[in-house]
Amino acid sequence: MIFVTVGTTHFQFDRLLSAVAALDTSQELVVQRGPSRVPLDNARVVDFLSFDELNEHVRAAEIVITHAGVGSIMVALSLGRRPIVVPRLQRFGEAVDDHQVHVATQLHQTGRVRAVLDLARLREAVVSATDAAGEGGLKLGPLVGVVADEVRRAAYRRD
Repeated sequence: MIFVTVGTTHFQFDRLLSAVAALDTSQELVVQRGPSRVPLDNARVVDFLSFDELNEHVRAAEIVITHAGVGSIMVALSLGRRPIVVPRLQRFGEAVDDHQVHVATQLHQTGRVRAVLDLARLREAVVSATDAAGEGGLKLGPLVGVVADEVRRAAYRRD
């Protein structure tokens, strides 16, 4: 299963969801779309998920595609997934600034994520992630666990 999440922000991420809609895959596709309304005929779509539901979907996914929000990335990493990360961009009305480009680029350089800065390369990243899925678990450093625990605590404080 491929799981796509755009996080919980009020900003749309139509650019990513349009690229996901164009993916030609035989895998089940589950998309948490937030406020975006791009038609996704090839997917099961939900607007938002609780933190527990998010964890369940990430755990069940072979591939995770996410915006470059630190919380979403940390959830994926803490559950042993190496996500495909697409940063939101200010010029498309997806974020207030381009901080997600820095996050995605830095984490890509460490090998923790697969950053996709050009959505024309999303399919290639999905194929690469599918090929690598059987290579074993992601090796996490102690900082990832600490940050993931903090993300979990913060999520439960909001409830």
